[in-house]
Amino acid sequence: MKKHIPNTITCLNLISGCIATYWALCGIYDIALLFIIVGAVFDFFDGMSARLLGVSSPIGKELDSLADDITFGFAPSAIVFDFLKSQAEQLPWHYLCYVAFVMAAFSALRLAKFNLDERQAMGFIGLPTPANALFWGALIVDRGDWIASLPYGVWGVLALLAVSCWLLVAELPMFALKFKHWGWKGNEIKYVFLLTCIPLLLLFGIGGLAAIIAWYVLLSALTKR
Repeated sequence: MKKHIPNTITCLNLISGCIATYWALCGIYDIALLFIIVGAVFDFFDGMSARLLGVSSPIGKELDSLADDITFGFAPSAIVFDFLKSQAEQLPWHYLCYVAFVMAAFSALRLAKFNLDERQAMGFIGLPTPANALFWGALIVDRGDWIASLPYGVWGVLALLAVSCWLLVAELPMFALKFKHWGWKGNEIKYVFLLTCIPLLLLFGIGGLAAIIAWYVLLSALTKR
């Protein structure tokens, strides 16, 4: 019985991603973001439960990647797609909004590389897909109206989309919030990051999630960890 628990949690992550995608395509971005966050919670607990129960398996690893690409690849792509579609009059070609789904492809590539890359046991190489999804969800929910009001706002979104896709597969070391011990030494960057997350959330609200991910990328680039 216990061997099915992690895979069940992973499937809940996948279902959350499907629900998030539905609401994204309905233009209800805040609910879409909510289910991306719910999926992230399930994603955290499926790996933890597999380790605690000692039931890790190859099929669980593959299922986890599939679920992650739905929740953290396809769902945020759907948010960006629907947003660009709603601003299609600013685009020279209406079908340019479909470029948003390139992010889902890069997310799948990021996940495939993670499964094969043994360097990512205690850190990441490239932007993790959950972080990327939270960035886009929070950005569109909190700043979507403001971006839409800008003369070239959609072009900024497309440029940021290109940067996001690059970050997913870039050979850029990024730290993970994994602790071998709870002391300050060796964990300085992690504690600094966690402490600065609090004022960002208090200052910007939902938009603070996007600011936190941007700060995470910048801090990783500055420290190369």
